[in-house]
Amino acid sequence: MIYRGMSQNCPGCNLQGANLAEASLISADLSGANLAGADLAGANLERADLTGANLEQANLRGATITGAIGLDLKKAIR
Repeated sequence: MIYRGMSQNCPGCNLQGANLAEASLISADLSGANLAGADLAGANLERADLTGANLEQANLRGATITGAIGLDLKKAIR
């Protein structure tokens, strides 16, 4: 599923399996969001708040994560 025009503030959202490749999510609030299995390849997550977000098996290859808050990459695909 591709998400276009999604608000950058989506705390607690269920985005499991979402196609967010190349998305501009600069300073987005994705705290507590379920991003399990999401495709974030090439996405710009600069300064995004990912505190408590589920990134299990999320594809973050080529993503910009400079200054991201609360980023836990233990189970993400890098």
